[in-house]
Amino acid sequence: MTSSQVENKTKGKPQKQICQVVLDHFEKQYTTELGHTWTSVRDVLTYPLCWQYAILLNKFSQSSELENTLGVKGYHPAFQGPLPYLPALLKCYIRRTPGRFPAQKHQAGKLKEYYLLNAASLLPVLALEVKDGEDVLDLCAAPGGKSIAILQCAYPGQFHCNEYDDLRSRWLKQTIESFIPYPLINVITVSKLDGRQIGDLKPELYEKVLVDAPCSNDRSWLFSSDIQQAMLRLMQRKELPSLQFQLLSPRAETTDYAATLCGGLPVCTHGK
Repeated sequence: MTSSQVENKTKGKPQKQICQVVLDHFEKQYTTELGHTWTSVRDVLTYPLCWQYAILLNKFSQSSELENTLGVKGYHPAFQGPLPYLPALLKCYIRRTPGRFPAQKHQAGKLKEYYLLNAASLLPVLALEVKDGEDVLDLCAAPGGKSIAILQCAYPGQFHCNEYDDLRSRWLKQTIESFIPYPLINVITVSKLDGRQIGDLKPELYEKVLVDAPCSNDRSWLFSSDIQQAMLRLMQRKELPSLQFQLLSPRAETTDYAATLCGGLPVCTHGK
């Protein structure tokens, strides 16, 4: 993708509209919880160009032209300096000025060159330190960014990507098809199991487990066009802590693991 193609794709896109009901709710809740820091958090939440600002390159569809374009536009590697675990083929780029690179559309039979995400999403993947041949579970995998990142780092023996929600599960499958080639895609199992039951169904099967438990997803609902759905979502948010706890509990009951909280996500390493 050339620099001019990038510019053409980003022009003329409609601006997202804030749902005032949701923003008012956040103002009341987060002013109390976060105090003066809520102001800076709100600035990011209400400015979509700050979302998915990082570009994760797909090693299975490498493009020197793309990397040149990123350099011209002021992007640089997100992770610089020595880290305990940083595979050479895991390449993620960011830049200092806010902006969002154009997303690539899904095309059957054609691999995408990059995935847009928040660079912080890669921290639990790095903390997991997946090695070739290890059996890995991504418990709540959709839309698939962390699964894709894991596969940039290593070649698992078995890779189980689970997503309970029907719509998000289809999204996950499409993401995997867009980034992972044959025959590697054959080691990936995509399921729609209740994550709270996997510990009982498959005890001690995995060496590494990543749990990105369902969250409030404040950014999406802040720009909801359906006020009734947004209000319903605000009420459902109260149930999330209980669900998150239940998703984590089976890991402790059925496997011997060391858990690290990284960016709020449990990263589990099976003890063998």
